[in-house]
Amino acid sequence: MLAQDPKHVPLTPAQKARRINLNPDMYGTFAEIGAGQETVRHFFRAGGASQTIAKAMSAYDKDFSNAIYGPEPGNRFVCESRLKNMLRHEYGLIIDRLDRQDHPTQRFFTFANTVTTSTFERPHSGHGWMGVRFQTAPDQPTSDIILHFRLHDPDISLQQECIGVLGVNLLYSALTEWEKPSQVMDSLYDNVSRHVVEIDMIQMNGPAFKHVDNRLLSLQLVKRGFTDAVLFGPDGQNLQASETLYKKNILTIRGSFRPVTKVNIDMIMNGYNMFIREQRVDRQNMQVLFEITLNNLKSDTGDVDEKDFIDRADILCSLGQTVLISNYQEYYKLVEYFSRYTKSRMGLIMGVNNLIEVFDEKYYRHLNGGVLEAFGILFHRDLKIYVYPSRASLNEEIMTTSSMPVHPRMRPLYDYLLFNKRLVDIENFDPNVLHIFSKEVLDMIRAGKAGWESMVPPYVDNMIKENRLFGYTPVKEGAKA
Repeated sequence: MLAQDPKHVPLTPAQKARRINLNPDMYGTFAEIGAGQETVRHFFRAGGASQTIAKAMSAYDKDFSNAIYGPEPGNRFVCESRLKNMLRHEYGLIIDRLDRQDHPTQRFFTFANTVTTSTFERPHSGHGWMGVRFQTAPDQPTSDIILHFRLHDPDISLQQECIGVLGVNLLYSALTEWEKPSQVMDSLYDNVSRHVVEIDMIQMNGPAFKHVDNRLLSLQLVKRGFTDAVLFGPDGQNLQASETLYKKNILTIRGSFRPVTKVNIDMIMNGYNMFIREQRVDRQNMQVLFEITLNNLKSDTGDVDEKDFIDRADILCSLGQTVLISNYQEYYKLVEYFSRYTKSRMGLIMGVNNLIEVFDEKYYRHLNGGVLEAFGILFHRDLKIYVYPSRASLNEEIMTTSSMPVHPRMRPLYDYLLFNKRLVDIENFDPNVLHIFSKEVLDMIRAGKAGWESMVPPYVDNMIKENRLFGYTPVKEGAKA
């Protein structure tokens, strides 16, 4: 569990830097490129830096940076691969140049960052990568903490100041609090406002974090309000949105996936087949996302159940899916988020019952422009919504876009979107699975009732049983189902 520590008392950057400098067993290097020339300054100013800092460098010139760390694809300098190459190269120099016999008690580390601040043309475009490679003991292999952050302060000098404080927080927590990942996360925002710096990806890897599930770290970023959306891939590793979604066609399906049912699979398969036939959709440059909102992760008590979250994540990852966890209740906020990274055509797959809610004006009363403002954000982008039909039971009529109820005030807007094919019905759906709902399947699993197996995709039922997911308990032989 990664619960926030209510007793956490932050130290100042100067106090943290001084504590590291005065510890004779911490010794390492700093490498900062781009706008990140701020972290090591705190350690120099704190005093006693000579016994902590083996080397501090800045490959500010791009040609020098490439000569040291090698060129990156697309000649990028602020990216995850650049940061990892910096950590690998600089820590390798420590091993090559320092004789362990001369430093028998010291724990080596390398701190690195690569950052770009905002510009006058793009006032909120600042972002960066930051990481630490460190030992927990002199005879131990290294572990890494890597994070990505976005800068929201329009003042460039204040952005640089925040970068320095965040760097000190990361290094201090890695070297002194690594045994408690929740405490590491608590410390990242010491003396830094969350409105100024947004941490949208964090990863902890290596032997020091062998019991850490990085997917839970992603969940914590959203749960704690560090960011509004996070991604992780089929391998369970956290992803950064600007690298995963950049200039791609994005197709998203939202749900609780508790558990994944045959309806979910039918929705994504048929929606996908329609999306790839669209103009301006490149099948080779496309990202499919299964989105779960934070509200969908909350239990009956209102808290986020981490075990329940991991159960869902395990199944989605086993199906080869990339998962998005967001705090975007309204779809227009989700589309606005995607628009940070791509101008290519996007698609949303949703059930007709969800579409009814999209056209409910009560969800937009907080907006000055009401529903028109929300729909302007939605459909100003190159977006198409694929609507999956609904049927409450096998005996009821199937509801589609032509039969769903729409308030008379919303009818002109609704008809306009239908006419322009921004709303389209999903074709070739399987009518035999329309009556399946995740909530019903979950209740059957927890109650030990038979028959739910036919409602989930092949393999998923075995995975639920073998791993006892969602509260599954094997039915004892001879017991009534």
